[in-house]
Amino acid sequence: MVSTTKKDVHLKTVPALLNESLYVGIDVGKQHHVAAFVSKTLLERHERFEACPALAFEQSREGFRALIDRVCSYVPLAQVYVLLEQTGHYHRALVQYLQECEIPVYVMPVQKRPVGLLKTDKRDALSLANHLFNQLERGIQVADKTHLVRHLLPPTQAALQLKGWIRHRYELVQESTQRKNKLTAICDELFPEFTQVLKDPNLPTALAIREHFATPQALAIAPLTALAELRGKSRPTLAQLEQLQQVASQSIGVKDLVRQRGLTLEQGQLIRELHLLQAHLVQLESEIRVVVEQSREGQILTSIPGIGTIQAAVLIAAIGNILNFENAAALKAYFGWAPTGEFSGTTLDRVHLTRGGTRPVKQILYLCVASAIQLDCEWAKLYERLVPKKCRYDERKRAYRGKVKVIGRIAGQMTEMIYAFLKQDAEIMSTLLPDEPPPAPLLYDPAVHQRHRNGGYQPIKNTAPQRKVMHLPASIQTDI
Repeated sequence: MVSTTKKDVHLKTVPALLNESLYVGIDVGKQHHVAAFVSKTLLERHERFEACPALAFEQSREGFRALIDRVCSYVPLAQVYVLLEQTGHYHRALVQYLQECEIPVYVMPVQKRPVGLLKTDKRDALSLANHLFNQLERGIQVADKTHLVRHLLPPTQAALQLKGWIRHRYELVQESTQRKNKLTAICDELFPEFTQVLKDPNLPTALAIREHFATPQALAIAPLTALAELRGKSRPTLAQLEQLQQVASQSIGVKDLVRQRGLTLEQGQLIRELHLLQAHLVQLESEIRVVVEQSREGQILTSIPGIGTIQAAVLIAAIGNILNFENAAALKAYFGWAPTGEFSGTTLDRVHLTRGGTRPVKQILYLCVASAIQLDCEWAKLYERLVPKKCRYDERKRAYRGKVKVIGRIAGQMTEMIYAFLKQDAEIMSTLLPDEPPPAPLLYDPAVHQRHRNGGYQPIKNTAPQRKVMHLPASIQTDI
């Protein structure tokens, strides 16, 4: 017979916490998660957060239901707050389930565990629950911004669809570049004179010639008509094809037959793989364009000079939901274009870009600015005005040095514009009734931007605080 201690009976009779909030920390795993529960009453009963209750559950529908059942035994779902760390992709199904139950979900970066501290999944979950309790219930401030919890709202439909596609496109581009680099290396070894006639050995016509006539010897004796059939329209010309055959007959490429056979086999496979990757990339980009053109966020972003369809898709997928960002400064920091300073008396005074941010988005925004300053728009005028003021002139090269700081300045202003447009549109959409048709999105207007640059700035919405008017009693007004 199993004995029951007084402490066990006391823990089993914990009443429901009807009048307070429950804070849940979840340590995410691949197949199993651990949830810990902290509240004011639970801390009073257990004295320390390490002794508060916890629950291990599976990454399955039954496991998620067990978590909800356990939560409902304490408080209603409207009084629950959940915190978890962003670890890979294992938390996404759980976050989606919790948001479907209308439970507020908070996230924070993965924290570095202090040296010597005992590591268990239960302790990690309890630490997260206590951390959320301290910030939301007690209002305790933290010095390190990486310890701040952030309310996570579900992404928009466009962002939800584009997130995986953008990542896959990034991988396809990387793999295509890898194969192009390998094909260039094979061409340098097998037929180094090829680039004397065709500058890029990885263009469609060049790849077709290399695929059908893999070695310089095969190319030198090939009929000229066969080579002409492989070109696109009229390039390369017949004279260039004759020149290519001439240099092929005198090539200094590898002559060893065994090595030649290995290179030609690898070259043929790489060309077919590259064609397949490029076909998948074309199909994927066509689908991305359809989503961007049909979404409100895509229409807004593509109206801004310098932002194309693919760039807009990358930004939409990265943002997810603009309401997750408190202000434009948070979005700039997330993009990696926020300035950060180092100051120490009079000896240290330096400002530079933050090292944070996501690399693909940081690169995309750089390309957007680089494209915008080539157009006839306000961004180009701002660039031309700031370069002489912010950059050092090199007398030897007769050019300005350090233009990246100006690009960073414009990227920051472009991010503020993106935030203003998307935030206003998201707030408008959140106030619509279920059957109410949405208004047309507010797009970029070059005339308005020009007035802003000339000093006539007006915010998109009136953010000025309302003046407090005190109404005096009628008797006092009469006396006055």
